[in-house]
Amino acid sequence: MKAYEILMDLAIIMMSAKFMGLLARKIKAPMVVGEIIAGVIIGPCVLNILQPSDNLSIFSEIGVILIMFSAGLETNLQELKKSGFIACILACVGVFVPLVCGAALYTAFYGFDGFGSENFFKALFIGCIMTATSVGITVEALKEMGVLKGRVGQTILSAAIIDDIIGIVVLTFVLSLKDPSSKISVVSLKVVGFLAASVVLGILIYKVFKVWDEKYPHTRRIPIIALSLCFILAYVAEEFFGIADITGAYIAGIILCNVRDADYIDRKVSVNGYMFFAPIFFVCIGLKTNFDGINSEIILFSLAFVAVAMLSKLVGCGLAAKCFKFKTIDCIKIGAGMMTRGEVALIITNKGLSMGVIPADYSTAVILLIIVSSIVTPIFLKYLYAKSPDSTKDAPVTADAK
Repeated sequence: MKAYEILMDLAIIMMSAKFMGLLARKIKAPMVVGEIIAGVIIGPCVLNILQPSDNLSIFSEIGVILIMFSAGLETNLQELKKSGFIACILACVGVFVPLVCGAALYTAFYGFDGFGSENFFKALFIGCIMTATSVGITVEALKEMGVLKGRVGQTILSAAIIDDIIGIVVLTFVLSLKDPSSKISVVSLKVVGFLAASVVLGILIYKVFKVWDEKYPHTRRIPIIALSLCFILAYVAEEFFGIADITGAYIAGIILCNVRDADYIDRKVSVNGYMFFAPIFFVCIGLKTNFDGINSEIILFSLAFVAVAMLSKLVGCGLAAKCFKFKTIDCIKIGAGMMTRGEVALIITNKGLSMGVIPADYSTAVILLIIVSSIVTPIFLKYLYAKSPDSTKDAPVTADAK
C-alpha cells in the first residue's frame, strides 16, 4: 500500500461516519451506532470498499485512548471516591458471573471432558473473553447524553476500569493453567505496582502541572503537555505493567481532572478526538466484521454467546448494584452500561488464538458480540435515561459539537 492511499481511506471513513452518525441521530439513536454501522457497510461484509489495516488500527487505538483520556478529565473525583468500593464489588461480580456463564455455555454445547482437558481450557477461555468490558463505547454514549458525571455514570466508568484490570488478572490465571511459563504472581505484582505508581507519580505530576497551569493559563502548551502525559502513561501501562493502554490514558485524565484548565484541555483534546480519531475507532469496529466460512453450528453458538455475554453482565452487575440500594432503574442502567465488549475482548481472543487455546472459528462469535453490544447498549441506555433522567445531568454533547 502506497503511503498516500491512506488519505482516501480516511476520507471515506470520515464521510461515512458523519453521514451515518447524523442519520442515527435523526432516528433518535446515539451517533456511535451510526458510526459502527458505517464500518459494517463500507467493510468486507457489504460494499467491501475498505479492509482493516495496520494503519487504521493505529488511528483506532489513538481514538479510544483519547476517549478515555477525555473521560478521565471529566471524572468527578468526589463521586469516584463515593463509588470506589461499590465499583470494585460491581467489577468483581461483572467478571465472575460472565466467566462462569461463558464456561457453562461452552460445556453445554460441547460437553465436559474433566478438569485439565482441552475442552476444560476452551470453556474457561470462552468465559474469560466474556469478562472484558469495553468502556469506550459506553463512555461515548453517556457523554453524548450528558450523564457521565452523574452517580450512575461514574459508577459504570469506575467499575469498567476496575473490570479491565481484574479481567487481565483472570486472563493470566487461565493462561497460566495452560502455559506454565505464564505466572499469575508476576502479573499480580505488576498490577499492584501500576496502581501504586499511579498514586505516587499522580500526586507529583499533579503538583508540577498545577504550577505550570497557574503560570501559563489557557496557553497551547498546557493541552500539548497534557496529551503527551496521556500517551506516556498509556505506553507505560501496556509496556511495563501489562495493563491495557486505555487504563493508563484514563489515569492520566484523572490526574489532571482537578487542575484549573481541565475543561480547557478537554475541549482542545476533543477537537482531535471527536472530529477525527474517535470516529475511526468506531468505524473500525464495523470494518472487522466478516462472516465468511461460518456454519450453522457456529452461528447457533455465536447467537447463544452474544445473549449469555450481554445478559450475564446486565443481570450480574444489576443485582450487585441492587445490594447497594440503587433504584431498580439505575441498577438496569449500570448493568446495561457494562454490557459492551470491544478491543479488550479482541485482545484476549487473539491471545487465545496465538496460543492455540481456541480455534479461529470462535472469533466470529466475539466479533458478533462486539457489533451487537456496541449497537444495543447505547440505544438501551438512551431509552433508560429517557425513561428516568439522571438528577445530576451535565451538559450534553450537541449535534453541532459532533
